[in-house]
Amino acid sequence: MSQSAIRNFCIIAHIDHGKSTLADRLLELTGTISEREMQDQVLDTMDLEREKGVTIKASAVRMTYTAADGKDYQLNLIDTPGHVDFSYEVSRALHACEGAILVVDAAQGIEAQTLANLYLATEADLEIVPVLNKIDLPSARPDELAQEIRDLLGGDLDQIICVSAKDGTNVESVLEAVVQLVPPPAGDSDCPTRALIFDSHYDSYKGVVAYVRVMDGELDQSEQLELMASGAPVDPIEVGIFSPEMRPVDRLSAGEVGYVATGLKTVHECRVGDTLTSRRTPAQEPLPGYQAAKPMVFAGLYPTEGEDYGALKDALEKLRLNDASLTYVPETSEALNFGFRSGFLGLFHMDIIQERLEREYGLDIVATAPSVRYQVLLRDGSTVTVSSPADLPDANEVEEIREPWMHIQVFTPEAYYGSVMELVTRRRGVLTGQEYPTPGRVVLKYDIPLAEIVVDFYDKLKSGTRGYASLDYEFADYRPDELVKVDVLVNRRPVDELAIIVHEKDAYHRGQALVSKLKRLIPRQQFQVPIQAAVGKRVISRANVKALRKDVLAKCYGGDVTRKRKLLEKQKAGKKRMKRIGNVIIPQEAFMAVLRLSED
Repeated sequence: MSQSAIRNFCIIAHIDHGKSTLADRLLELTGTISEREMQDQVLDTMDLEREKGVTIKASAVRMTYTAADGKDYQLNLIDTPGHVDFSYEVSRALHACEGAILVVDAAQGIEAQTLANLYLATEADLEIVPVLNKIDLPSARPDELAQEIRDLLGGDLDQIICVSAKDGTNVESVLEAVVQLVPPPAGDSDCPTRALIFDSHYDSYKGVVAYVRVMDGELDQSEQLELMASGAPVDPIEVGIFSPEMRPVDRLSAGEVGYVATGLKTVHECRVGDTLTSRRTPAQEPLPGYQAAKPMVFAGLYPTEGEDYGALKDALEKLRLNDASLTYVPETSEALNFGFRSGFLGLFHMDIIQERLEREYGLDIVATAPSVRYQVLLRDGSTVTVSSPADLPDANEVEEIREPWMHIQVFTPEAYYGSVMELVTRRRGVLTGQEYPTPGRVVLKYDIPLAEIVVDFYDKLKSGTRGYASLDYEFADYRPDELVKVDVLVNRRPVDELAIIVHEKDAYHRGQALVSKLKRLIPRQQFQVPIQAAVGKRVISRANVKALRKDVLAKCYGGDVTRKRKLLEKQKAGKKRMKRIGNVIIPQEAFMAVLRLSED
């Protein structure tokens, strides 16, 4: 098919605004999938994606469409995630396209991720096709929201397509708009081959399967290739397209989207953003790639049974093959033995990984409370980065501690302005600006420490605004503050996984709250167990878990008091010895208690 008949586009939207349902209808309309094969969220292949109703991995598919002008067009659709944790997947997909369908819910309107993804698409210089979805809902406000979209994008109201992806109303207009508005891909088939890798997954038979967009030249299975950034040689096992299952083809030409089965053994040899070129006639310049996804949240993952350590290591290796943003390094703990310090893009990403480990690999794991990465300036002038409070150097060596701050945008109805302001200021947030994009709606912009939003901020925001507010965030920079490490000692032994880094003014309250929670969660032993929170050598809170005691005086009916005292002293000596050699088992709930430390 000629290059002028190719259209590469993606669908971007806020979470749950109907991207995957619209993709389903497009696949049906173009006959890419038969009615018999059709199912909801057909491009979401993971069970977790179907259950949670969110797209986690970007996916690609080729469709053939006969337009109103009678011509056949090749449409390459890339379906992207909407959750803020997976915005790195969106940024990859955008660079492989010339256009984007911006989907807005006709009941909820423009949300935080709608804007964030729109800005990403505008930066990538894509043609925007605005679509108002869910017009069949009783609460839909198509006229009002079409005006909002027009104010945001400019242009005419006629260009905004109103559809219901659920029942297929007016969906064909979307395909016509893509054909008319999205420009065909630029690129020269006679130039040296350059193909951009925008995603990858691991196949046990074919090695790393790279999702590519051919920018120049042609990709042929018989041709030997190489990766321009890593220099790794690639002998393609298979070249093909997604329809939506993988289908081999002879070659991919300039402008087309498809895959190359590389035969490589690890995803890290075939990095996203790298450029594939011919080994015989290599290109002079690589394509501009993407920045590697940087983990923002770190937590320890430990098997509940020590002998499962090897299985956990294998499972993480396999997950990493399909998810290049997951990082992990081995670590040991006195309380939990051997495990891994793992890095995630956000708390939702961490939940997904934990659930996949338990489901797909049958592992029972303990996850410690998540923390963020800190920069520590030492007195000798050097800087170290720590992703776990346990790794923080001794207080005497530390000049200052810098923590990551985020730019956040909160979309909310004006009625909840006060609730949002109170929540953010309580979490050390600083207001940097506000906008009124539409009557009755306000966008509040803040700078806030990542540590303050990483656990329950989103839940509190949703409950404080009755579910109407939405949140988008991006990394700002590292800033110094008065931060201290609160250690937790159980039976006078420090438990590294329970340590937290907090602002100095919050240390006493957080320490006291944590000790009170742990007192309820740690089971009673045969001896008294002291639980302490300490900053440096200063204990700021303490509670005791009382000992289980046998009534040794049960058989003493009267008689000399020295007999009773002798029995009690004997019991006391036994408890003392037991305490010295006793091991306190700390349950999973105790590690999760650090998560649930809230102000109330």
